[in-house]
Amino acid sequence: MDAATWTFLILGAAMIAFISGRVPLAIVASGVALSLWATGVLTLPEAFAGFGDPTIVFIATLFIVIEALGASGVTAWLANFVVAKAGGGRTRLTLIIGVTAGILGAFISVSGTVGALLPVVVVVTVRAGIVPSKMLIPLAFLASGGSLLTLTASPVNIVASQAAASAGGREFGYFEFALVGIPLVALTIVIVLLAGDRLLPVRTTEAMAMPDPVSHARTLQENYHVDIVPKDLFTASGGVAEVLIAPRSSLIGRKVAPGMTTSREDLVILGVRRGEEQSSVVRGAEGESHAMELQAGDAVLVQGPWDALRRYVASPDVIAVADPQSFQRAVPLSLGARRTLVVFAGMVLLLATGAVPTAVATMLAAGALLAMRVVKIPDVYRSVPWSIIILVGGMVPLSTAFVDTGAATIVSDIMLSFLGTASPHLALLALCLLSMALGQFMSNLATVLVMIPIATAVALSTGTNPEPFMMGLAICGAASFLTPVATAGNLIVMRAGGYRFGDYWRLGLPLMAAYLLVAVLYVPLIWPF
Repeated sequence: MDAATWTFLILGAAMIAFISGRVPLAIVASGVALSLWATGVLTLPEAFAGFGDPTIVFIATLFIVIEALGASGVTAWLANFVVAKAGGGRTRLTLIIGVTAGILGAFISVSGTVGALLPVVVVVTVRAGIVPSKMLIPLAFLASGGSLLTLTASPVNIVASQAAASAGGREFGYFEFALVGIPLVALTIVIVLLAGDRLLPVRTTEAMAMPDPVSHARTLQENYHVDIVPKDLFTASGGVAEVLIAPRSSLIGRKVAPGMTTSREDLVILGVRRGEEQSSVVRGAEGESHAMELQAGDAVLVQGPWDALRRYVASPDVIAVADPQSFQRAVPLSLGARRTLVVFAGMVLLLATGAVPTAVATMLAAGALLAMRVVKIPDVYRSVPWSIIILVGGMVPLSTAFVDTGAATIVSDIMLSFLGTASPHLALLALCLLSMALGQFMSNLATVLVMIPIATAVALSTGTNPEPFMMGLAICGAASFLTPVATAGNLIVMRAGGYRFGDYWRLGLPLMAAYLLVAVLYVPLIWPF
């Protein structure tokens, strides 16, 4: 078989694997790269060239910046500040959530936006007497719309921008995506307001709650009778952690009393509980505490810096009742927030001005945050989405093979034979429809990576500007609204909203129609053929 045929077969196998959902994305992408080499379509350096692509560096370092925003409490501050302004009305709540999701989605990932806002939205909707299932699918869809506001909001935008330049056009500016993102976010809000209540299901599920440091502090104060102002238990610099003495712990048999410090990490012991018996710090009381000999199962409340608390609860001697890191993230503008905001503003400035390549800007920001100890090396390994990294690295060579082997030209010729001398609008419509169909079961990034070579070939064959085709693909990549597996954001809200597989398409279908109209009719007005 010739190289083009092998390329089609590898693409078909990858699509089946993606759609089935039974094979991890990273394995599929790795298999694509290996298959292209094994069949002789690409040389070994060409097959693995995707892992050295600047896009890989950009995505990895961008997620380090996103981790810093969350760890420093910047994301929590923005989410709490804006969403808390929503009153009891559904219209105002939808508007607030839409604007908030758009703002967050413009700078962090769709999944990051949904993850940050999900617990807050649940709490606000419950307090407003609205079933969370009426608002969580809109949250996911609005976050997808927000991903079209800036260049860095989604890896798809970066790929589409670079593809436009490679095809003979130019890269899109940092805020240029807002020309389509703002109308799409507005359209999404309008459709949710007009039809959301009828199209969204009523599902009952256990209400989630965003970790509330003050409420949790009051609970601990009542349980341990600790005479400390609740708001002082969780601050930007430190907090408290409740732990249980583990079986076979080296701490068993040790006598402790409130006011003492732990042998490791030098944390202050605020209280100890064993059933109804307790020993706690009660300032100003006579006989305020007494020593207790620790036994397995005893509960101990300790206070100290966040880093020390994380190390302490990781010890095999104790079992954490709650992860202190989740409460640290819930403290708005916690430790390192100012440094993070300064670095983030500098990164956005570099990206907006184009002073340095995008990968360099995010790498400088990530390096600065590491040097300032806002994030640490373990946080880096945890925050980077390695499946996306491998997905991009494995699928980029497929795009190369599509062009080099002539496979993209074959597809474009077939499309053009059906389209004839039809307008480029019709070609864009055909590309967008195919992208939307694939994007409901494949990741939007994988879909766009597959479609880019075809769009490039169509643009070259028709002698038209590739920019409207690439922008159209970016829009259609974000329009994955029919299934819960279409995007990570859709999947994140599924459990919290109690949704079923078929709950998404009712609202998703009119939204996809709106996205399609914008891609086919509005985009060419801004980026002419």
